[in-house]
Amino acid sequence: MIERQEIIDDKHDILTHRARRNTIYILTLDPILGTDVAERIGADPRLKGYEIVQPGAGTIRDTVETMERAAQETTRARLLVFDVRRAGLPKLRKVHRDIVGFNRKDFNNLCFSILIGDGPPMLYQNGRGLDVFTIYLGAHRVDYHPAVFFYDPLLHYEPAEAHLGAIDDEFALRSDVPQRLAPYFRKGQETTVEAVRRYFRAVDKPDEVRHRRRQMLKRLYRRQIHKRLPGYEDQIKAWMSRKGLQLATEKINLYPMYFEDWVYKLMHKAQRNAESTEDTP
Repeated sequence: MIERQEIIDDKHDILTHRARRNTIYILTLDPILGTDVAERIGADPRLKGYEIVQPGAGTIRDTVETMERAAQETTRARLLVFDVRRAGLPKLRKVHRDIVGFNRKDFNNLCFSILIGDGPPMLYQNGRGLDVFTIYLGAHRVDYHPAVFFYDPLLHYEPAEAHLGAIDDEFALRSDVPQRLAPYFRKGQETTVEAVRRYFRAVDKPDEVRHRRRQMLKRLYRRQIHKRLPGYEDQIKAWMSRKGLQLATEKINLYPMYFEDWVYKLMHKAQRNAESTEDTP
């Protein structure tokens, strides 16, 4: 009788990918958001030299197929930025699941994930302030293992703003500014999401202009959120800080406030963890 031998190789873990580089993948169907993320990273002096990869090709279907082909290649990255807005998830759920599967073993060690999303649909109608994020973030924790979640006000449309299209309509992401934010922009100013993002990131402007517009956007969001969530001043103050708001075991931040800081922090941490692993005998 042949005795079975258990073969164990404790020197090589095929689920861990140690040869990661200073590469960032931006995983979104939205070229407007993708451009905003990429240009913000590219304009930060601390992040110079980082490779930015944004799989995309023409139509929504082509972009999804491009992501599917690139899913395994994400194992060379130290940071994955996922767009998790509700409107796009049905198209992205499978490819996101594949990408997470390839990287799961390394999350929060050799690589990290950042989520950008639209938050709970009843955020401003729930009567519970920001605590409503707890269950929402818990579900994303299971699916994505994020280091941080960024709520993006420009992605959040309230239930009354829902667009009802015909069954055979071509799927498209919205480009109009949410109604609750439109009054905060000057009359006559173009109020598409693309125009707003471009104006406030101001990557082609001097540093003082970028800083001034960043503070302007922060004040705008603060006024709008205080108006819709009165009585939650302490939570809102923490939410708009660099550290973010801690809700139980989850943390939320406000996009794009301090986004580049988090990218720098996580990329640096992933590289440091990789170097310490290499030094381990």
